[in-house]
Amino acid sequence: MAHIVVLGAGLGGSIMAYELKDQIRKEDTITVITKDPKYHFVPSNPWVAVGWRTKDDITIDIAQTMKRKGIAFKAVPAETVLPKENRIELADGTSVSYDYLVIATGPELAFDEIEGLGPHGGFTQSVCHVDHAEMAHTAFEEFCKNPKPIIVGAVQGASCYGPAYEFAFILETELRRRKIRDKVPMTFVTSEPYVGHLGLDGVGDTKGLLESSMREKSMKWKTSSRVKKVEDGKMTVEEINDDGTVKAETEMPFGFAMMLPAFRGIKPLRGIEGLSNPRGFTIVDKHQQNPTYKNIFAVGVCIAIPPMGPTPVPCGVPKTGFMIESMVTATAHNIGNLLRGKEPDQIGTWNAVCLADFGDSGIAFVAQPQIPPRNVNWSSQGKWVHLAKIGFEKYFMRKVKKGTSEPFYEAATMKMLGIDKLKKVEQG
Repeated sequence: MAHIVVLGAGLGGSIMAYELKDQIRKEDTITVITKDPKYHFVPSNPWVAVGWRTKDDITIDIAQTMKRKGIAFKAVPAETVLPKENRIELADGTSVSYDYLVIATGPELAFDEIEGLGPHGGFTQSVCHVDHAEMAHTAFEEFCKNPKPIIVGAVQGASCYGPAYEFAFILETELRRRKIRDKVPMTFVTSEPYVGHLGLDGVGDTKGLLESSMREKSMKWKTSSRVKKVEDGKMTVEEINDDGTVKAETEMPFGFAMMLPAFRGIKPLRGIEGLSNPRGFTIVDKHQQNPTYKNIFAVGVCIAIPPMGPTPVPCGVPKTGFMIESMVTATAHNIGNLLRGKEPDQIGTWNAVCLADFGDSGIAFVAQPQIPPRNVNWSSQGKWVHLAKIGFEKYFMRKVKKGTSEPFYEAATMKMLGIDKLKKVEQG
């Protein structure tokens, strides 16, 4: 009999538990540990920030789903992970021992690394968490009473750029609907070396598509930019040359700003030699297994992936839903193998499929694999992307409520995009 603990219950953790349930033996048990008993569909946070969704619209009582699946569920934050003892200490003073651990915590948001950044004591908004999105909505409603310039983007070290682009265009759509767009200059500020880099060195023609869309919507942009500090109504931004020197420093006024922060591993995982890198991300091999502690696996945003290559300003690599799903499936099979005395043999495909909603249009892209060179490098634009994103939201949330282990992103996205032939490309 083995006890498997899944630490985290977001996108990666929830489906990790469901897929493990299908791979373990009858005598094995699963416990999910998370700081929040409610699941929030993070891709809809930009809609919450402009009032197109409410928190309740994108929330699922995942504890009830876990109970129906026969999975133990503890909604208590982890305090310390002790890999040498195969044990996790929790914030309520209790501890949980494990035979196998799957880390699926997502990231900690590093707002504190830039003076004045973030919604908690800072001057910028965020759409990384539904609570932040609610705060952004309150700030946006107040902003609309007295329109001023808007800044949207991602700071140095960020590794998730898609939501920044989405939110910029969703804001632009909402401003037009309120008939105040003409009063609001908009600037996109990013650490990427060019618009549409996305931490992936671009996918298909994302550079051309996004630049064209920004010109069409009268948005300006600053790339290779480093946010020096943020004050009330003012952001100081440094544009960086290829050799790392400062090209220009600009004080940018704003009435509303949303900047995605850099990520790091959560505190209970930082500083553990052999388990985490200096940023606190979990080190894994091609089987999602930690090389030092063989009974620990990790999936999702919390894993350590080196950047695509040197850029004037640091850019991390995103871990998209499709990529995470492949990590989850591989991990579930590999733990199933270990439980039966076999060696891990499954490797995640790490493909990227993204539907970036622009409010009334959008851009979709497919990268197979996510990290170049690729077999498929495709992007497209149209109103259908906005409709597909809505459909996908409903599909995904219904599956989470049911607790199915079906590969959500692969099943839904491939069907909506009409590109089932991509599987054939992979298979040769």
